Amino acid sequence: MRVLAGLLAIAVLAGCANSGTGVVPPKTVAKVDLQRYQGTWYELARLPMFFQRNCAQSEARYDLQDDGSIGVTNRCRTLEGEWQEAKGQAVPQVAGQTDKLWVRFDNWFSNLLPGVAKGEYWVLYLDDDYQSALVGHPNRDYLWLLTRTPQVAPAMRDQLLDVARSQGYDTDALIWRTPDDQLPPP
Repeated sequence: MRVLAGLLAIAVLAGCANSGTGVVPPKTVAKVDLQRYQGTWYELARLPMFFQRNCAQSEARYDLQDDGSIGVTNRCRTLEGEWQEAKGQAVPQVAGQTDKLWVRFDNWFSNLLPGVAKGEYWVLYLDDDYQSALVGHPNRDYLWLLTRTPQVAPAMRDQLLDVARSQGYDTDALIWRTPDDQLPPP
């Protein structure tokens, strides 16, 4: 009976070994040089999200502000060829750490719930030349593959996918950028 109780206690303790820690969040890059990160980034692919449900092509422009925040302008081109735009601001979640940002957009939801209506923007991968990046949410529900050009070589695409998979993101669910020739002229 003691052996059975001992085995049961060991099994319970082993089952609780990760209790309270939850899912391990994805790993971010060590540091982002916001001066080099600013500029235009094109979305190659993304995981589905409500706010981008009508986007065939998306791009983001980041501008470093004098106060250290980042001005954000997201543009989305619909299948009909119309452009939609959202403006916002990003700030570090922890002062001095630039790999995890809070992003808030200027819209009705943000105005209604200003303390709640902000998203987590984690930089998961960034190449040395600041030409490609992976940005995601720590719960892995959101992911963006970003590059400085609308198209990239297959090797770069494969590298971004490999990094995303290694971080636990579902790359099978990605929505890819619609090619220019499949959209009406802007």
